[in-house]
Amino acid sequence: MPSQLVIDAHVHLHPDRLAEAIRRWFDTHAWQIKYRSGVDDAVRTLREGGIARMVALPYVHKPGLARALNDFTLDVARRNPEVIPCCTVFPGEEGEEEILEEALSGPFRGVKIHSHVMKIAPDDPRLDPVWRASGRWRKPVVIHCGPEPANPGYGLDTRTVSGADRLRRALDRHPQAVVVVPHLGFDQTPQFEAMLAQYPNLYLDTTMVVGRYFERQPDVDILRRHPGRILYGTDFPNIPYEWDHELKALRALRLPAAEEERILSGNALRLFGP
Repeated sequence: MPSQLVIDAHVHLHPDRLAEAIRRWFDTHAWQIKYRSGVDDAVRTLREGGIARMVALPYVHKPGLARALNDFTLDVARRNPEVIPCCTVFPGEEGEEEILEEALSGPFRGVKIHSHVMKIAPDDPRLDPVWRASGRWRKPVVIHCGPEPANPGYGLDTRTVSGADRLRRALDRHPQAVVVVPHLGFDQTPQFEAMLAQYPNLYLDTTMVVGRYFERQPDVDILRRHPGRILYGTDFPNIPYEWDHELKALRALRLPAAEEERILSGNALRLFGP
């Protein structure tokens, strides 16, 4: 492995029962997850592979679960100094603002929201507390709001709760919010890319869309055009291939060293801290 600082800005470290439920969903609706052991093994795999830091992104599918999952994530981070903890909240749930205040005023470095799983669009008023908290604490919201995967397993048409236009409306209301859109916003990558010039606090990540696993993928030259606005991420361990599959694909692009460094670590350090 090259002696280069690498930060995986998109990993999921969930309790065993939740992780097993997620694996069952993927087994049924998407792909066979390759890595099926617990959190400690997952962290060890990345650590031994040379990943210096990993951003843990928990998410919930219903109200009442966020506090416990946030506590679990923080415990993982305290046991594993490589883990950068983010929190989650179910938009609109009782105590939403208190959950965010407690988390973001403390050790949590950002918030994870999943529009498909939570069935909520970026411009839904129930997300306003999340956007306000991000702007106040200058901590990023990592929000899966690209339309893909448009999987019926989510129980709705994902395009009704996602898309660049919906995020644009949210950021027009909350211009101080800091946002990371995973998967390069696929399959609206051009629309999200067009927003970068207007919204300086908007970023994208590479998770699962630069390694040619899917039949369709976005134009990877976006990494050359915007190296200061893109973070390397993987979705580990919920992936169907080796953990470094996309890292190898990204390095194979042979970006200028300074640009590769920004994508692999510099941008994540700036957003999430050391």
